Amino acid sequence: MPTDWTPAALSDDIPAASAAPGQLGPHDLAIWRSASGRIAAWADRCPHRGMRLSHGFVRGERLSCIYHGWGYGEGGQCVRIPAHPELTPPEAIRVPVFSVAEASGVIWVAEEATDSPPPEFPGVAAFRSLQVSAAPEALAAALGGTGTVIETVLGGAQVVALIQPLRDGAAGLHLLAPEDSDPAALDALSAEVEALRRRIEAAKEMTA
Repeated sequence: MPTDWTPAALSDDIPAASAAPGQLGPHDLAIWRSASGRIAAWADRCPHRGMRLSHGFVRGERLSCIYHGWGYGEGGQCVRIPAHPELTPPEAIRVPVFSVAEASGVIWVAEEATDSPPPEFPGVAAFRSLQVSAAPEALAAALGGTGTVIETVLGGAQVVALIQPLRDGAAGLHLLAPEDSDPAALDALSAEVEALRRRIEAAKEMTA
C-alpha cells in the first residue's frame, strides 16, 4: 500500500497536553497534542538554545521549551519569551513543522505536504507500539510480508502491522488488532509479539 505517510505513534500514546519524541527518517520530532486535542509534529529542537522540545510542556494551545520557557503556537511560531513578556517575537523565530494526521488510531507524519490522506483500516483498532532492534526488512519478513503495511495473523488474531523505519538499523512496529478482541486475545497477541521481537533480535545478533 504506497503512501506518503509514515506511522510515528499511536494516538492514545499522546494524550491531550502532552509531548513525546518521535522520528521521521533522519529527523527528530516532537509530537505533541494541545489541550484542545490538536496534534502536531515539529522538529525536536528549540530555536533558542537547541533544547529538545519533546522535553517541554504544553499549556493550552502552546508548546513551551523546558529550558527558558520560550512558547510556540500554531505553525511553530514563537509567541512568548518569558524573559521579555512585552516583546512580540519576530516571525523568524519559528520551529520547522511537519505534516501530521490521525487515522485508525495512528499518528502519521510526512516531510512534505500531501493531498492524499493516510490509510484507514476498518475493523481494527490501535493496540500497541514497540521498537525492534532489527532492520525494517527483517521485521517485515518475520511477519510474512514485504513493505511497511502488512496484514497477517499473530496470536490467532488477524492484525495490521505498520512498520516504521528508524535510525541505527532499528524499526518501529505499530500494531492494530481486531476491534472486538477480548482481554485474553489481546494478552495472547502481546505474548506473540514479544516472542517475535526476541526471535528477530536473536537472529540479528547471530549474524552480526
